Order: sequence, then C-alpha cells, then structure tokens
Amino acid sequence: MTLGWLSIVRLGVVQMCLGAIVVLTTSTLNRLMVVELALPAVLPGLLVALHYGIQITRPNWGFLSDTGGNRTRWIIGGMAVLAAGGVLAALGVQIMERSFAAGLAVSVLAYALIGLGVGAAGTSLLALLATATHPRRRAAAATITWLMMIAGIAVTAATVGAFLDPYTPALLLRIVGIVTGGAVALTVLAVWGIERSVDASPTPEDMPFRHGLREIWAERKARNFTVFVFLSMTAYFMQELILEPYAGLVFGFTPGQSTSLSGAQNGGVFLGMLMVGIVATGLGRGSLRAWVVAGCLGSALMLGVIAALGPLGPGAPLVPAVAGLGVFNGMFAVAAIGSMMALAGEGRSAREGTRMGLWGAAQAMAAGFGGLAGAAAVDVMRPLALSDASAFGTVFLVEAGLFVASALMAMRVMSRGPARSTSTLVPGE
Repeated sequence: MTLGWLSIVRLGVVQMCLGAIVVLTTSTLNRLMVVELALPAVLPGLLVALHYGIQITRPNWGFLSDTGGNRTRWIIGGMAVLAAGGVLAALGVQIMERSFAAGLAVSVLAYALIGLGVGAAGTSLLALLATATHPRRRAAAATITWLMMIAGIAVTAATVGAFLDPYTPALLLRIVGIVTGGAVALTVLAVWGIERSVDASPTPEDMPFRHGLREIWAERKARNFTVFVFLSMTAYFMQELILEPYAGLVFGFTPGQSTSLSGAQNGGVFLGMLMVGIVATGLGRGSLRAWVVAGCLGSALMLGVIAALGPLGPGAPLVPAVAGLGVFNGMFAVAAIGSMMALAGEGRSAREGTRMGLWGAAQAMAAGFGGLAGAAAVDVMRPLALSDASAFGTVFLVEAGLFVASALMAMRVMSRGPARSTSTLVPGE
C-alpha cells in the first residue's frame, strides 16, 4: 500500500515545521545579532554555515533509519533535537548581551544541534516519502512538501516579526518556545501511524555504516547523481548572498526594495514548483529529466539577462528578471527532488535513507560552498573590474555556466521516461 494524498500532506506538515524552526535562526536571530547586539554579520553567517556543515552527517542518519526498523522515531527525535537547538540559539542571543564568550559557546552548541536535527528528521522523512509514494505521485509529493516548507518559512517569519515588537529577551524566548514546541507536537500528530499504514518500515540490520555507505557509493547511478546534486545546487545557491547587494549597488535599490526583490524571487520559486506539480503529475506532461533540464537552462538564461541589465543601471527591469529566475529555479529544484525520490529506490534494496542522506549532504555542502564562493568571487572581482555591474555580472555568468553544465549532466544521467515512471536514470550498474 502506498501513501494517499492525505498522508503526503501530513508529511508535508513535518517539512513545514522544519522550515518554521530553521527560519528563526537564519532570519530573526541573525537580525538580532547584527542589529540589536551590533555584532559583525560574519558571526551569524558562520553559525549558519556550521549548521550546514553538520549536515554532512545526513548519510549516517539515513543509514540508521534504513537499518533501525523504524523511520518515525528518527523523524520525531530529529525534530525534538532541532527544537532544542532553536531554543538554545535564542538563549545564546540573550547570554551574548551579558557575556559574549558564554553566549557564543551556547550558540555553537545550538547550531550544531540544529544541523543534527535537520539531518535526522529531514533525511528520514524524505526516505519515507521515497519508499512509500507511488511513482506517479512523486513529483506531486515533492511539490506539496516543498511548498508547505516554503509556507512554513513565510508564515513563521511574518508572524514572529509581528509579535516580536517591541522586542524584549523574555518575549523572544516565549515566542521561540511556542514555535518549537508547536512544531514538535504537530510533527508527532502528523507522522504518527503513517509508516505502519503503508507497511514501509525497513528491516532491522546489523551492519557498520561505512560498509553500507561503500555499497551505495559503488552504485554508478547514486555516485553520478551525487555529483549532479552538488554541481547544480552550487549554481542554485551562488547568487544567494550577492543578489540583494547587486540591486543596491548597481540599481540603487533601498533596503525595502531589496526585500521586495527577494519576495519576487521566492514568489517565482513557488510558481515554478507549482507548475511542475500540476503539469508533470496532474497532466502527465514531460519527464522529470525534461523539467530539470528546462529549469537549469532557463535559470542560466535569466542569469544572463540579470547580468546584461547591469550596465543599464537604475530603472532597468530587474524585478521581472529576478522573478523569472525564481520560476526556473523552482522548476529545477522540485523536479530534482522528485528525481531523488525516484532514484532512492534504485539499486540495493532498503537503502533509501542512505541515498537520500548522501544527496542531502551534497546539497548542504553545495549550499554553504555556493553562497560563500559567490560572495568571495564578487569581493575579488570588484577591485579588478571597471564597475560593480561588470564584477557582479561576471559572477552571474559563471553561475549560468554551472547551470548549463548541470543541464548537460542531467541529460547524460537521467532517462527520458515520463514523470510518472518508476525510474529516472539510465539503466546501469
């Protein structure tokens, strides 16, 4: 028996809870450290990078969920650890007001717990989805769960922002406690009984993790897809830290206008994901490979447009171009996630969690590397280039090249089968 639509939405609630807690640390607490505490912006940046770096443990969590006989406990346990990290992160901000060293120590522990919690809960959740979702519903399942995560991020950011004024440390702790406690409670209610109802529990196994990981890395499909995930996600995240500075320095955007620019991009991502879910699954049009390739090439095209607008300066139609980039980014991202879910069941049986963990680790590493590489490249290019527009534009064109390379790799490693097919990769070992 496979997951019904209601069960898929219930698992999407878990993704929504993950997004709700993580956005507190990457947005609200980031702002408090930089503005209220007047700390260097690099500090929260390094803490966020730590949470990404810790997610290199995702293959371990996936392997444990494969061999432990129960994925539900890892989802709930991971969410509890994530919630504890969120509360500690808020506490760390408070402690920094009195003692920077003590607050930093608490914050480092908190962001490490956040990385572990996201890795354990997120990887096990995706493994359960990959194992129990019917092939024809995988693109839709990926769309539903990711749209719900985006909704969780947006609603939490807006709600917390409204209730946090006027800011006090006690109010911050109370709000974070409500969000994290509610996330754990919702996760328990959402996931309880689903695994038993679809008979998707893995068989307990006594095997060392290194042996299990070697088994998966020996599979050509899994290995090639890992490289594809790292390359494409590096391109995806490369503009994350430089797009708003580009808008401000080159086009004269105010901070408020830059925030609106980010909203336009995220709105485009939402639309692109929705498009794939409706057209690929509802209408059965196009393979996941076709959507991935179209998303990558479209993203490359829009990055070229964004770079070309630089010399025009203020008044150029940057917002529509960025919204278009978001649409193609969303198409690529959700189709790639659907492909992950399809491929997770290929090869050695009962290793869905290990494969999802391997690709999740590649994605997390690419997120950290891509963002830092884009920012560093701009820092290097600005003194060398004739203008800020050409410096940023050069980096955007490099990113576009990575997207083209990702599209070519997707055409090589992914099959032409329809989105509802059971396999997304070419036959092989």
